[in-house]
Amino acid sequence: MRPLIGICAALERATWSVWDLQAHLLPRMYVDAVQRAGGGAVLLPADPVWVEDPDELLDRIDGLMLAGGSDIDPAAYGAERDPNTIGTVPERDAFELALTRRAFELDMPYLGICRGMQLMNVAAGGTLIQHLPDSHGHEDHRRVKGTFDGADHDVRLEPGSLAARAAGERLHATKSHHHQGVGEVGEGLVVSGWSTLDDLPEALERPGLRFALGVQWHPEADETSRLIGALVEEAAAARAAR
Repeated sequence: MRPLIGICAALERATWSVWDLQAHLLPRMYVDAVQRAGGGAVLLPADPVWVEDPDELLDRIDGLMLAGGSDIDPAAYGAERDPNTIGTVPERDAFELALTRRAFELDMPYLGICRGMQLMNVAAGGTLIQHLPDSHGHEDHRRVKGTFDGADHDVRLEPGSLAARAAGERLHATKSHHHQGVGEVGEGLVVSGWSTLDDLPEALERPGLRFALGVQWHPEADETSRLIGALVEEAAAARAAR
């Protein structure tokens, strides 16, 4: 059987056909990337029961992926809200924080993408920079809202790190779309990748676990990326070991 990768879905207002409603949704690129790598994708909607008992869900999947999306509520990391922090969904935050912390305890293969890397840091007690143009003086991490066009830049990966092994190289071309970033690094995490634009942390990992990685870029938007394949491979190994 294919390893099952649970992907946390966004909770947003959406339109389709004649409808305009709140929806649990996920860009197709994430699902396609998992399927190309030989895994099965399972969309995970925010659920208050799973916040209290993540094992009910995590016992049924082999790997966990946190996708990109809305800004994280600054209350989750004890900060005042910046005017540029918008569209927060505390229900989604609580769900993903609970799953992340328990996945680490269970040593479940884990990949956080963009918002998912930031959530990983918050789950470990870290903080975020709420608007990079204010702190770093440029908008090159999100050049055009709503597209990855013109959003490529390189990330320098630590030799021998999980990030470098998963990417298969030390200088990795990425597709970027974010206006926030890692501030204070959470307990137990190490930075293993930096933007060549400004040295912003772009990869986080947790040593001692089989596969716990966060990346600030979007590997699902790059069919040449090996990162999601690396997660699926680890999930398959974890499944076989159970």
